Amino acid sequence: MKNLPWRDFIALVASIGVVGLGLGATIPLTALRLDQRGIGTDIIGMITAVSALGILAVTPFVSRWVARYGARACMIAAIVIGGLSTALMEATDNLLVWGLLRFIFGACMGVLFTVGEAWVNHLAPGNARGRVVAMYTTAFTLFQLVGPALVAAVEDQISWAFAAAGALFLLALPGMALIRGGAQSADDEAQAPWRLVLPQMPMIAMGAAFFALFDTLALSLLPLYAIRQGIATELALLSATVVLVGDTLLQFPFGWLADRFGRRRVHTGCGIAVCVLLPVLPFAAGTPWLWWTVLLMLGAAAGAIYMLSIVACGQRFTGARLVAASAILNASWGITSSGGPLLTGVLMHSVGINALPAVMWCGAAAFVACAWWEYRRLP
Repeated sequence: MKNLPWRDFIALVASIGVVGLGLGATIPLTALRLDQRGIGTDIIGMITAVSALGILAVTPFVSRWVARYGARACMIAAIVIGGLSTALMEATDNLLVWGLLRFIFGACMGVLFTVGEAWVNHLAPGNARGRVVAMYTTAFTLFQLVGPALVAAVEDQISWAFAAAGALFLLALPGMALIRGGAQSADDEAQAPWRLVLPQMPMIAMGAAFFALFDTLALSLLPLYAIRQGIATELALLSATVVLVGDTLLQFPFGWLADRFGRRRVHTGCGIAVCVLLPVLPFAAGTPWLWWTVLLMLGAAAGAIYMLSIVACGQRFTGARLVAASAILNASWGITSSGGPLLTGVLMHSVGINALPAVMWCGAAAFVACAWWEYRRLP
C-alpha cells in the first residue's frame, strides 16, 4: 500500500464517487417518474435497457479513444455529456427522446467505467490490488447508495429533479484535473485486439455480466418489486439503498481476503452465497428484519463478484490489454444490463413479480458454472 500514488488515487476515487452519486440518483428517479405516469414495468425495463445498450455500443471504441486523446480527456468528456443528457430529460416527457438520452448517458458511463477501472488497476501495487480496487469500488458504491436515498428525500420537494441530478456529475471535474499520468504507461502498445484478451477472461466477463444484471435490476425494479410485495413506497425506495449499503460495507474485507487467500477462491464463494440467498427473498418481504438482512448480504456478495472481476483484470493484463480487458468487462455489463431489465420487466408483467429474484438467480448460477469451467480448463 505504501507504493500507491495516493494523490492520483484519491483524485480518481473522488471523481468516480461523484459519478456514482449521479448514477444512483438518476436510475431510480427515471423508474419512479415512469411508474407515477402509469407506465408498466415492461416499458420501464425497456428504458433501463437502453442505457445498457449505450454502454455496449461504446466499448469497442474506448481503447482507441484513450490511445488518441488520453484517459483524462475521455473521462472529462464523458462526465460533461452524461450530465447534460440527464438534465435534458427535464425538458420532455416523450419516451422516444428519453430513450435516446438514456442511450447517450449509457455510452458516457461505458467510457467512465472502462477507463476508471483500467486506471485504478494501473495505479494499484500487485500485492495490494484487492484492497486498492476494493477502496475504489467502495467509494463508488458509497456515493451511489446515497442516490436512491436522495431521491426518496427530495423527490416531492424539488421541481427540476433531472436537472439537479445532471448537475451532480459536474462535481467530478475538479478531481479529474488533479490526476497525473494515465491508464497506460508511455511504452505500452497503443491498442490490443479484444480477440486476444477475451479467451483469457471467461469467469471475469461472466462476473461482470452477473453484477450488471443484479445492480441494474436492484436500482430500477427492486423498489417496484418491494411495492408489489406490500412494502410502503418510502421504504421500498430504500431497498436499493440497503443493497448498496451491503455492497459498500464489505468490499474492503473481501479485497483483503482475496489478497491473502487467493482471488479465485473468494470470487467463487461469493457466487455460491448469492445462489443461496436469492431464493429467500420472496419469503423475506413479510418480515422486515429478514428483508433488510437478505438485501444487505446480497449486496455484499454481488458487489464483491464485480470488484474481484476488476482485480482479476489487473492480475492478468497490463497496458493496452488492461484497457481492452476493462472494455470487455463493460461490454459484458452492457449485454446483460440491456437484455436483463427488458426480459425481467416483461416476465414480472406477464408471469409474476417473483420473476425478479428468479432472473437474478439464473445469472449467479451461470457465474458459478463459468468459474467451475475455468478452474478445470485454464491454468
